[in-house]
Amino acid sequence: MGENMRILSITAQKPSSTGSGVYLTEVVKALAAEGHQQAVVAGITSEDHPEFPENTAFYPVYYGTEELPFPVAGMSDEMPYTSTRYCDFTEPMTQQFKNAFLKKIRQAVTDLNPDLILCHHLYLLTALVRESFPDRTVCGFCHNTDLRQMEKNPVNREWIRKRIPLLDKIFVPQKPQADKTVDIYGVDPGEIVTVGMGYNDGIFHIDSDARAKKERRAEEDGEKLLVFAGKIAEKKGVMSLIRALDKLDIPKRSLQVVLAGGAGNQEEYRIIRSMAEQCRYTIAFPGRMAQEDLAALYNRADVFVLPSFFDGIPLVVIEALACGDKVVVSRLPGIDAWLSENAPGADVRLVNLPTMKNADEPDPGELPRFEADLADALQKSLCSPLSVPADVSRISWRSLVNKVLASVTKDN
Repeated sequence: MGENMRILSITAQKPSSTGSGVYLTEVVKALAAEGHQQAVVAGITSEDHPEFPENTAFYPVYYGTEELPFPVAGMSDEMPYTSTRYCDFTEPMTQQFKNAFLKKIRQAVTDLNPDLILCHHLYLLTALVRESFPDRTVCGFCHNTDLRQMEKNPVNREWIRKRIPLLDKIFVPQKPQADKTVDIYGVDPGEIVTVGMGYNDGIFHIDSDARAKKERRAEEDGEKLLVFAGKIAEKKGVMSLIRALDKLDIPKRSLQVVLAGGAGNQEEYRIIRSMAEQCRYTIAFPGRMAQEDLAALYNRADVFVLPSFFDGIPLVVIEALACGDKVVVSRLPGIDAWLSENAPGADVRLVNLPTMKNADEPDPGELPRFEADLADALQKSLCSPLSVPADVSRISWRSLVNKVLASVTKDN
């Protein structure tokens, strides 16, 4: 493979709307900055208008059409937009899905003649691409939700399991995902490459004016701003967070809380909003926010919290640290080692997870302990002095894509 490559990126769901969507879009941007020629195939609706770098060819697959007559297939059971659960796929739906995506992927492959195909999620579409293009270099990104699907959902499981090990390379965030990929798919460990995460430092960085205001606020009146960003869902720990807030020993007027993000399950979202109304602190729900607006919110915040029950290394944690926030986060698999290596000395408090009944469902009997620990971590973080911003300079999308391309070109 030459220095300048032709690269096709593929996802079955919306780019930019979730963590994996942002991941795809940022990888495409980083590859464009390195001078590679690209195309993208993604599943969207007629209302969506994804933005990619100039000269990136886009081949949309439209859900909600005669060809694909159901909402976007979501890797999580609750997505921040109307979606279809993979566990609800019937055989006719699976065939419609395969036909619609293969049509666009074949068109993209004919037009671009890619040196490399990058598929996001080790799941149905990636397995289909591997089977359909046996002579192409096809690699897959693990985003953690694909592992959860394979653990929880028997639909198409064996068909997928036989094809994922045939990928040329698999890229994972950290070692825990590598280990689970070996366990679930029987992949050769030598074909797995740990690439970590990246973040957009052009958007997520410290705003000096906002930092100065935060310092003055801390000195003068002690008011605090606590921020969560992500899907407003029980599995992200949002219900536990609201219950934990009522355990804090902080005056009502001294704490503002913002839960930014789209709804997953609508009934669950209604319950969360009702819980928030009963909370002693005022909780704002601004909905999904543009990246620039989210960066501005992080810059105003004192503490960022993510009490999720299931995640890889969440991109939002990196972004919040880059904006100078203190962080409270669940002790997700691999996060201790990742923080030590990539954000040494960061002001982060880790909360031990409850015992899990399966991949993403906590034992209800363990929640009171988890919520008490979460409240304790929040209390200490909110009441501690403004910290020195973490050094996250070693994390970048450019570094990530260079690891990806180095691992592929080494074998070609």
